[in-house]
Amino acid sequence: MRRFRTVTVLCGLFLLSQDGLLRAQQAPPQLPPPDQTLSPQQLENLVAPVALYPDPLLSQILVAATYPLEVVQAYQWMQRNPGVTGAVLIQVAQQQNWDPSVQALVVFPDVMKRLNDDVTWTTNLGNAFLAQQAEVMDAVQRLRQQAQQAGKLTSSAQQVVTTAKQDAAPVIEIEPADPAVIYVPFYDPVWFWGPPLYYPYPLWFWPPMPGAGVFFSFGPGIGIGGFFGRGWGGWGGWGWHFGWGAHTVIVNNAFIHRYNFNSAHLAQLHGSSVWEHDAFHRQGVPYARPALAARYQSAVRENLRARATQQARAQSRAAKTEERMGNRTVPQNNPRSGGVFGGMENGRAASIHSDHGFSSMGSMRGGGGGAPRGGGRR
Repeated sequence: MRRFRTVTVLCGLFLLSQDGLLRAQQAPPQLPPPDQTLSPQQLENLVAPVALYPDPLLSQILVAATYPLEVVQAYQWMQRNPGVTGAVLIQVAQQQNWDPSVQALVVFPDVMKRLNDDVTWTTNLGNAFLAQQAEVMDAVQRLRQQAQQAGKLTSSAQQVVTTAKQDAAPVIEIEPADPAVIYVPFYDPVWFWGPPLYYPYPLWFWPPMPGAGVFFSFGPGIGIGGFFGRGWGGWGGWGWHFGWGAHTVIVNNAFIHRYNFNSAHLAQLHGSSVWEHDAFHRQGVPYARPALAARYQSAVRENLRARATQQARAQSRAAKTEERMGNRTVPQNNPRSGGVFGGMENGRAASIHSDHGFSSMGSMRGGGGGAPRGGGRR
């Protein structure tokens, strides 16, 4: 009997050691240095959690991720003002000193929450998009092709999946099925592409799939007209969309101007243009690569005067908005107010504040050109 117990204990220890070895083998990959060029496989793992989002939303997320502190500011602002919604939400978001991609993102509270649940991943996504824009977009297309070939990416009542050609290259586009409503998908990347091998997935909650053969679930439909009113013209007129063939994001300047979002960086207020990163809204967050830092930090100094004028106008509009709203006063975000993310200026002060902000986020893990297309639906 004693010998039997000894054998049983030894077998148990062996199984435990094997289980530990298996878990070690399945552990998430180690993050590369933040200034390192990511491989195609690393980029695929990095973008997998959002690769199947509708094109208008995904292009906006990639742009907004290059301004991670403003994403955090916007989410915290929404947490402090949970009762503000609909057209009023857009009115007060117009007064905030954020990039337009962040201002308009308040329409999607679930997306804002996900980007903040792992803001380190969000920052690394933005860093990769700044440094390897074409490669990031190619990674999205490869993942979509794999999902489509496996029968896991199809059109539905919520989205339309089409294959088109841009510059003779096949691309898979995902658009909202209803031009007035968008559904944000919930999916676990493991169900589509397996566990991450080269870059860890973000620390999000992955919802269980509702049944056999079901790979997607969707949040409630978001009626965009309820935020933007009767002037809303459908997703073809949204602020951002892809130029897949040229590896660009096309900005609908008319959308930004029409809804009074920050437009100081726009060369023109009508038509469309190729997106360019606005270093002012980086708010002192260090760039992962010296070349990007040298390129963008000088641009901040060049447009401070225009931003000061814009901020004065925004404060004037905010005062009028608060007056119209009576007793319902919504606090305006002020990046120079001295909070955790305040005081993001140039020079050494910016670095100190940025380092302080990132101490609560964990260590950082971590352009294409082309002629602009029209602002209508592709």
